[in-house]
Amino acid sequence: MNAQRKFPLGQLLIEKNIITQEQLEVALEKQRETGELLGIVLLELGYVDEEMVFLPILAGQYGVDYINIKEMDIPREAIDKIPAQFASHYKVMPIDFSNDTLVLATSKPLDVHMLDEISLVVNSKINPVLGSEKDVMEAIRKYYGVGAATIEQMMGTVGTSTLTDDVKDIEEIESEASISNFLNQIFLEAYRDRATDIHIEPFEKSLQVRYRVDGVLYDAKVPQNIVHFKDSITSRIKILSNLNIAEKRKPQDGRFKIRVGDVEISLRVSFLPTPYGESVVLRILNSTRLFSFKELGLNEREQTLLEGLIKRPHGIIFLTGPTGSGKTTTLYSCLSSLNTEENKIITIEDPIEYQLKGITQIQINPAVGLTFAEGLRSMLRHDPDIMMVGEVRDLETADIAIQVALTGHLIFSTLHTNDAASGVTRLIDMGVAPYLITSTIECFIAQRLVRVVCSKCKEPSKITKEMIKDFEDFISEGEEMIIYQGPGCEHCNFTGYVGREPIYEFLPMNEEIRNLIMKNVTVSEIKEAAMRNGMTTLREAGWEKVKSGATNPQEVMRVTQEEGS
Repeated sequence: MNAQRKFPLGQLLIEKNIITQEQLEVALEKQRETGELLGIVLLELGYVDEEMVFLPILAGQYGVDYINIKEMDIPREAIDKIPAQFASHYKVMPIDFSNDTLVLATSKPLDVHMLDEISLVVNSKINPVLGSEKDVMEAIRKYYGVGAATIEQMMGTVGTSTLTDDVKDIEEIESEASISNFLNQIFLEAYRDRATDIHIEPFEKSLQVRYRVDGVLYDAKVPQNIVHFKDSITSRIKILSNLNIAEKRKPQDGRFKIRVGDVEISLRVSFLPTPYGESVVLRILNSTRLFSFKELGLNEREQTLLEGLIKRPHGIIFLTGPTGSGKTTTLYSCLSSLNTEENKIITIEDPIEYQLKGITQIQINPAVGLTFAEGLRSMLRHDPDIMMVGEVRDLETADIAIQVALTGHLIFSTLHTNDAASGVTRLIDMGVAPYLITSTIECFIAQRLVRVVCSKCKEPSKITKEMIKDFEDFISEGEEMIIYQGPGCEHCNFTGYVGREPIYEFLPMNEEIRNLIMKNVTVSEIKEAAMRNGMTTLREAGWEKVKSGATNPQEVMRVTQEEGS
């Protein structure tokens, strides 16, 4: 028997300076009230950290082994011994099965009643070992899949819970098995993982669920038998979004809201028909979060430039970049900073992603003839000072926006182009006359989002020529630098990155640029002229993020691959 058991647990922890005498007395008092084991009480009170130090000591006191589940590769044979329902209910994780003995990780290895009930199910000997409750629950999600217990229960039941259109707090869901509760588990995990999108994709014999985190898709690890409920899942989402359940041949778009604790989340939903069912993408929008210019990641020069641009009395400011590059967030930050009693601001969007108090927002509806162009015409009758057009997609919208700017209004909008200079050729390709571009547009701003290296596991990396070959133009001879990488840890879900920051390329109009546009020159000539005038390219802006330690060269190259240099 372990020598640690010669001493009471409390005394041992005091001797090792893990807790104080006062904390022990508080814990003992609570233990008398609850009847829980002292180790559990100390954990609940937050007096001890369960990782590394305390749990091995506690295991010695219990007379069992301590297992670090995170470092294990659990065999399928062990997992199959216990259904997901039991694993989730009892908070246990099978980690090995051999010689007719199941090794079971749990935070309560001395709970004889629980162990007896499980042994009846598995019909074999049980060897309990001590593991962190957090690690046990994470292992259940990893090896069984998100919502596996709910799916197992539904395999033997019919029917769903009462449906409601109200905003629901998904952290207070009940334990009954239903499609509603399964989806709530998906939504809650996606939110906690900082996902921006949830992809639910049907295939011939499977249903795939993926989360987009920091711009990259990851498998959500759902149980395989979820495929039996794919129609029920899409129907439930349609009910929440007030869409037509019977229509499965046409695309549909909608939205609904949920609540996670004190945060209300709006989900934008899009359905697409496929040969094996409807594919669903849910965009997660935190409707309470707006960013200041400083929070956007602008450096001092960029912030000064943008603040000067949005104070112009008239003209057009275009943000360019692909879908998901953060254009809308930047636009909303600009509008938020201009949102005063003196300014009348109207937007026309598709869709309205954030509700902005004090700003009149219009959702386009092509089915009834409300397009960007038509909405822009009508907006003028409401005497606005500032307008935002979600996107300029065609010549009609571009022409009206230019006419509005010529009459003394400030307009914000977006274009889908690779860089700032390409915005000029995109408008000319639409049919906009070069002289109208030079007389109305104040600036093109290209934007990308780069992932930030995880602060918990970031470490200096060996710098190779291959790593920095695409950034040689920005490196001074003899310049010393440190490049960081994230090998991956629990905090970043072993991706090496947590969060994203934008990089910008500002192309403000000046006399030289306007003259070049009038001559109908190429994009590269406009870009070269802008760089001579001090423009920082997206790749150069990314390199500045590398030098600051925020990101690394691989990530900058990932989001700026279309640049030639």
